[in-house]
Amino acid sequence: MQNALKSICIVGGGTAGWMAATLLSTTLRGSKVKITVVESTDIATIGVGESTVPSIMDFVQACQIDLKEFIQATSASFKLGIRFDDWLTPGESYFHPFGKVGKDINGFDFYQAWLKSLADGKVTAWGDYSPNTIMAENERFMLPPHQPQNWVLSNYAHALHLDAVKVASYCRDLCHKRGVTRIEATVNKVNLDKKAFIRSLDLENGSTVSSDFFIDCTGFKALLIDKSLKVGFEDWSHYLPCNRAVTVQTEQVSPPVPYTIATAQHAGWSWKIPLQHRIGNGYVFSSQFCSDDQALDTLLNSVSGKMINEPRIIPFVTGKRKKIWHNNCLALGLASGFLEPLESTAIHLVYKTLVHFIQHFPDNDFDADNERIFNQKINSDYAEIRDFIILHYCTSARNDTDFWRWCQNMPIPESLREKISLFRKRGQIEATPGQFFTRDSWCSILEGMKIRPLKYHPLLDGFHSQDLAKTLSENVKNIRATVLKMPNHYDYIQAHCQTP
Repeated sequence: MQNALKSICIVGGGTAGWMAATLLSTTLRGSKVKITVVESTDIATIGVGESTVPSIMDFVQACQIDLKEFIQATSASFKLGIRFDDWLTPGESYFHPFGKVGKDINGFDFYQAWLKSLADGKVTAWGDYSPNTIMAENERFMLPPHQPQNWVLSNYAHALHLDAVKVASYCRDLCHKRGVTRIEATVNKVNLDKKAFIRSLDLENGSTVSSDFFIDCTGFKALLIDKSLKVGFEDWSHYLPCNRAVTVQTEQVSPPVPYTIATAQHAGWSWKIPLQHRIGNGYVFSSQFCSDDQALDTLLNSVSGKMINEPRIIPFVTGKRKKIWHNNCLALGLASGFLEPLESTAIHLVYKTLVHFIQHFPDNDFDADNERIFNQKINSDYAEIRDFIILHYCTSARNDTDFWRWCQNMPIPESLREKISLFRKRGQIEATPGQFFTRDSWCSILEGMKIRPLKYHPLLDGFHSQDLAKTLSENVKNIRATVLKMPNHYDYIQAHCQTP
């Protein structure tokens, strides 16, 4: 191909940079595209993206990575979902599971069939029909079998809790074996041509790196996309009030559970992410309602185990670049935007951005329509995740602090307002092409926040109540019987993939 790209330069290492190099080195193998990573040891990485969603498994598979080796190298544990404590009101908990909830009946969403069963007087919890929820409650886990013997084994899903710094290190070593060039240096200057395309980078060691395409993985600094190309930022702070986080790592004092814990606090929420060798802890909060010292005290009072590192304060602004791909530059990771880690989507967005980029891979003509369609797709992904995060705040019944009273009347995007309205009326969640969060995910949060639809689908009245009740009871029995045959989560790790 005469006008094909011959080189890609990734600026910045860290999780985003080395994930990009790993996936591209796999996808572009045989294409003769040279991949170079420029990273500076003088610039620290954030490195706190430790909780993931099931797309991490797609990344591992797409990069032809050995899963057992990856888990051992990153001290990973398995994740079945997120337990939300104190979000509705203090003392209330609910679980957001991965995977399917229930088994669709005669073409109808299971949630509608469940609503019908409630109207018929059958008292069951939504989570009773989720394999992931029952696995989490019983701390059971096994990797899904290649040939599932029943629908339960086909319908659960998992992600990983992992050490983000070790992910970057693992990917860097893998890329070295695959021929990716690494240059250890700081960028002094970004050189543009007359069309505002990046042509080269002047490095502190006196050398210059030229490339056809550049990927900006320089974190919040956004050296290429912002400082050089002047692509603006779409600020979503008016929707999401939290703007700071304090983080600390502690020693593991008990076997890791297979889920993340997100606990609502006075001015935000805190996380607990159990890895094999330690626990990642953090408190995401709003500086309008809480000082750094107050946040630090709240976090340290909630952790268990000895601190491994000094606590860090991380300021941030929620939002995204107005264009994530501009000319011959793609922004990735924190350089492209930031959505608070409530649903563990940071690494997912890195992967999804790369997938879109590969689908719309350019040549040196840099077709403007191709770039525009890419940006539309990734903009939709960011907006979907933004709305899903807002959902957790705007549905809370808490009014015990100024922060939660603010959430009672917080601004809501029209896209989210319409979705909640339709759900309240009919229990429906409209699916859109390429969406990440399934109907089951939306239903799990809304049910956890005790938002129950006024009606179920009218055609469900054609179902015989006793037959429906029998089918649902068999669902629950099958799930529990299958789950209780699985090994304990930590026993499974020790037997199959414990970090040496």
